[in-house]
Amino acid sequence: MLSGGRSRDAALPVPRCRAARPAWGTLRCMTQPILVVAAAIVDHLDDPRELLAARRSVPAELAGRWEFPGGKVEPGETPLQALEREMAEELGVRLRLGAELVGPDDGAWRLTETYTMRLWLAEVADGVPGPRAAHDELAWLRAGKWLSVPWLDADVRIVRALVASLRS
Repeated sequence: MLSGGRSRDAALPVPRCRAARPAWGTLRCMTQPILVVAAAIVDHLDDPRELLAARRSVPAELAGRWEFPGGKVEPGETPLQALEREMAEELGVRLRLGAELVGPDDGAWRLTETYTMRLWLAEVADGVPGPRAAHDELAWLRAGKWLSVPWLDADVRIVRALVASLRS
């Protein structure tokens, strides 16, 4: 079970299609971005010295790149429920949550046109992280080396923001 950091945990609406009529009269469907949640897992919330990174094994275009573990919020789930489920599925752990790293894109982090992410600082509360599902390797990155792996492009600015927030 997740603990702490429960701000902004209201259930978010499931993305809905809203019809838009371009000038030429054809209807098209515009959807809101899909929300994903992730954790910046550190060795100690009080004094983070190491950050856990997960290397993608699938899909092929992302294989070998590193990311924060997490995944999509399913219909009917709150973001924190989804985070708890994803950590159990992807790493086999339960987390203790710290603060959310609020993003510049309406409080979230725009990853692509299709996805936006919310991210929480966390530490392992129970279990030993192991790669499962879409990852083939995990690595604890020491402070000062958090940008030393080839992160997914969208995660690079988040890692930089994380470093900056922990310095202040």
